[in-house]
Amino acid sequence: MPVTTPERAKAPSPRVDFDQWSALARSDPAAFEARRTQAVEQLIQGAPAHRQQRLRCLQWRIDHIRARANSPMAACIKLNEMMWDSLVGPGGLRDALEGTAQGELDPPTSAKVLEFERAP
Repeated sequence: MPVTTPERAKAPSPRVDFDQWSALARSDPAAFEARRTQAVEQLIQGAPAHRQQRLRCLQWRIDHIRARANSPMAACIKLNEMMWDSLVGPGGLRDALEGTAQGELDPPTSAKVLEFERAP
């Protein structure tokens, strides 16, 4: 008996068509870079206003790492190192999570309790 999945359970189509972007990078690097810059800016503008400056600073760091790298692979390695540092480096996500688990962060002093209706 075949397994059917509801329409919403299907995997969404990717936002980035890798083949299209790859072909553009090979055929017209300047157009690729312009399109990449535009896509990044649209993503940043879609973020909450209070996060946009931080995202622009992060993108600036990424762009400078890419520009200073000797090759695309070297840039990829440096960016990978940067991501790992933000995860497990000092002040990274791991430190924040461990601090929460060890009670170093103050819990909120109050919370709004929501009332839900009982299911029939």
